[in-house]
This record gives sequence, C-alpha cells and structure tokens, in this order.
Amino acid sequence: MDKLPKIGIPVLIIIIIAIIAIAKSAVTIDAGHAAVLYKTLGNGVDSEEAALQPGFHLIAPWNRVIDYETRLQEVPETMSVLSSNGLDIELDASVQYMPDINNLGRLHNEKGESYLKRVLQPAVRSAARSVVGRYTPEQLYSSKRDAIQNEIFEETKKIVEDQYIILERVLIRDVKLPPTIKQAIERKLKQEQESLEYEFRLVTAQKEAEKVRIEAQGKADANRILSASLTDKILQDKGIEATLKMSESPNSKVIVIGSGDSGLPIILGNQ
Repeated sequence: MDKLPKIGIPVLIIIIIAIIAIAKSAVTIDAGHAAVLYKTLGNGVDSEEAALQPGFHLIAPWNRVIDYETRLQEVPETMSVLSSNGLDIELDASVQYMPDINNLGRLHNEKGESYLKRVLQPAVRSAARSVVGRYTPEQLYSSKRDAIQNEIFEETKKIVEDQYIILERVLIRDVKLPPTIKQAIERKLKQEQESLEYEFRLVTAQKEAEKVRIEAQGKADANRILSASLTDKILQDKGIEATLKMSESPNSKVIVIGSGDSGLPIILGNQ
C-alpha cells in the first residue's frame, strides 16, 4: 500500500507532460490566414515548404508556427511630398495588399513578419515622391489625381513584385495644399468655369442669330422668286378668281365686271 503513491506520482507527471505535448502539437489556423512552420531543431523555416493552410494541424511540440493574414489588407498612409515647383504637398492615401501565400516561407525568411514596414510602406512613399514631383499643385488638386494614383500604383508594384507581396491598389483619398495655394487654385478654376459658361452662351447666341438670318434669307429668296414669276395676266386671273369666290357669299352685293384697275371686277355693297 505504501508503494502506490510512489508509483502514482511518476504516472501523473507523465500524463501531465503528455497533455502539454499534445496541446502544443495541436495547431488551428484560422480562415483567411496561413502559417509557416519553424523547426526549432532544424534550420528554422524551410522556404520551399508549403504554408500551413486554414484548419487543424499536428506538429512536433518543440516546433512552432508563425501566423500570417492572407486576406486583403489595407493600411492608411499620410505622406509629405514635393510638387514640381517645390511646394510641400500632403497626400492621404490607402494601400491595399496581401502576402503571396505561395511564397510565404521566402517572405518570412527574407522580410520577416514586419514586411509591411520594411518593404511596402517605404516603396509607396518612394513612388509617391517620384510621381508627385512631376506635377504642379493645380494638377494634383484637380485634373490629374486619377493619373497620379495610377502612376503611384504602377511604380510601387514594380518595387514589390519580386518581394513576395501582392499589391492590389493604391487609393489617393485626399490632397492637402497650403490654404493660400488652395484658395488661389479654386479662384482660378471658378474663373475658368465662368469663362466657359460665357463662351457657351456666346456660341448659342451666334447659332440662334445665324438661324434667324438663314430663315429671313430663305423668306426673302422665296418672295423674290415669287415676285419674279408674277405677271399682270396672272395677277388679273387671280383677282377674278377671288372675286368670283366672294360673289358666292350669301351677302347681297353688286358686281361690276371689268370696271376696276386692269379690268378687275368691282364689288359694290354688302347688304
């Protein structure tokens, strides 16, 4: 009976160690994540080994996993850059990215878990400085924002494409200029808009005047052709025809045939 406690203690210790080992061996990777396996007794992370996918995994208890989020991520960036004329411009941007899951081991070994700060953010800032330096404040504020956004994206993509990072897009949310420069640009844009409106009204008035002139010219040409085609004989026949129609009216009247100018009938009375 005295030996039972001595036997039970080692067994209990073994059970506890086994439970701890199983707990450390069981790993669950969440959805939207992947992990690299760090082999403590080996050479660390094998760059050629495929990443652990979401789900349940069993690993050696002395190894550990390093988790990476593989979903599309977004990081805000506020950058101070110079325009083509040396003016200080502040860009408010967003960078959307994700790690290349097929090269997660290489990303970990070469860049580490802080790849965002080590690679992506410096690349975006470098591209932004390069691109913005080609444009004036007015272009940055108004007409060229989409072009600048696309150029920053393309230049950043060239930098990170062989760094095991997938860049989805770079979005320029706001361009902040010094207040005096912003006000000057807004005044200029307003003047340009007013000038365009004035030119539109002027062109519209010119077109309307041209339309009236053409219509008047058409009427004048028609009258001239009509006048040239009318002879005394035609006018006399038309007058007689009109007189005959009037004579058919129920009102009593006296018609004197051939007593008017050019031999036209005269109508007397309308009783």
